Amino acid sequence: MTELTPRQIVAELDKYIVGQAEAKKSVAIALRNRWRAAHLEESMKEDIIPKNILMIGSTGVGKTEIARRLAKLVDAPFVKVEATKFTEVGYVGRDVDSIVRDLAHEAVRNVRKRRLEEVEEKAKELAEERIIDALVPESKADDTAANPFAKMMDAFAGGVDNDEEPKQEPERKLSAGRAFVKKRLEKGELEDELIEVKLEKQEMPQMMGMFAGPNLDGMGEDLQDMLGKLVPKKKKNKKVTVAQARKIFRQEEANKLIDMDNVIEVAIKQAEQSGIVFIDEIDKVAAKSGTGGADVSREGVQRDILPIVEGSTVATKYGPVKTDHVLFIAAGAFHVSKPSDLIPELQGRFPIRVELDSLKKDDFIRILTEPRNALIKQYVALLATEGVTVEFTDDAVERLARMAEDVNTHTENIGARRLHTLLEKLLEELSFDAPDLADKNIVINAGYVESKLKDITVDSDLSRFIL
Repeated sequence: MTELTPRQIVAELDKYIVGQAEAKKSVAIALRNRWRAAHLEESMKEDIIPKNILMIGSTGVGKTEIARRLAKLVDAPFVKVEATKFTEVGYVGRDVDSIVRDLAHEAVRNVRKRRLEEVEEKAKELAEERIIDALVPESKADDTAANPFAKMMDAFAGGVDNDEEPKQEPERKLSAGRAFVKKRLEKGELEDELIEVKLEKQEMPQMMGMFAGPNLDGMGEDLQDMLGKLVPKKKKNKKVTVAQARKIFRQEEANKLIDMDNVIEVAIKQAEQSGIVFIDEIDKVAAKSGTGGADVSREGVQRDILPIVEGSTVATKYGPVKTDHVLFIAAGAFHVSKPSDLIPELQGRFPIRVELDSLKKDDFIRILTEPRNALIKQYVALLATEGVTVEFTDDAVERLARMAEDVNTHTENIGARRLHTLLEKLLEELSFDAPDLADKNIVINAGYVESKLKDITVDSDLSRFIL
């Protein structure tokens, strides 16, 4: 559990996300409260549940990015789901329990990845030994050693002791050969040599298509995993280069070194205590009062989501997962519906509501230049791989920001994503001609921006279809 203070958490989020101070403050407090709860007595800890958050704001203002960066900051299991992909039980669509199954799978993947990193050096050493074994195979035992009756006869004849000296000679040669090959491997002289390796080959019918329908989401995968443990694994010989064999051996040895039972145990605990679920497009399943038809199914989705948010136990292929202490962050634009259109029980499970601000010109300027991997920095780095040096002047950045604000105002407001479309159009010709340019130093100023984008931004019809 992170020991970052709320102020430090906000400072970390500021490195990647511009503005939205209120939303950052809310998620920082929620995260810190988890740390506080972890330091309480067990009798009280169980009664303190996370305060789930409802984010309200247009697309492209940073809702998803705040949740994703928060999860990365504390290395917590994180899943993002679309509320519109779920349907009420009895309709065709994903089962809401798959949210928890996905969270458990993500937690196991994260813990396994960390364990693999811990044993990486040991796995590398074992992989090198296996490569040497393949390149310098041990000499086969002679017939006397293989035949117990011949061995007994030699013992009666007193020939065992006489064979000790001859046996030591092949062992010395083998040791010298292995040392020689090891030095060549370290120098990288044998990377393209072919060696024969044994690969596990498991043949079994694909079960996924047999289990499609309501309440069967994930059953095909679980059954296939179960059958995979029962079906014997066949091995096939394949010739690969030393470089390819090293990757295969390293992966196999690393898998042998980690205890998957312990990985699953730790992962389930992390999913239950630190998991974060981001439910996007929650406004699309909010039924307006006084309507029927499809809205009935939307309300059914809310009622199916409710038990998971309230706290329940969901069976996964890794074991049961309790959702009592999972942090849920829901988000939606709420242009047509409003938060009060959600069923009252679900509203009560999201006590913290944050409204994110629409982005203005000054926000766009900061988005283009300030974050660690700002958009302009990305495009400059991409073109630098072609030997092209691109420089954006301040007036060019200001003009781009103003255009983004104007187009969002007069057409659909897609927030910061508008900058992606503008920059792609602005640099389209430059990106195409970059490998063939004679002059590799390009300065992009306000005039350059105007010449490339003015006609499109002025014509509202063109803006709708191009930007």
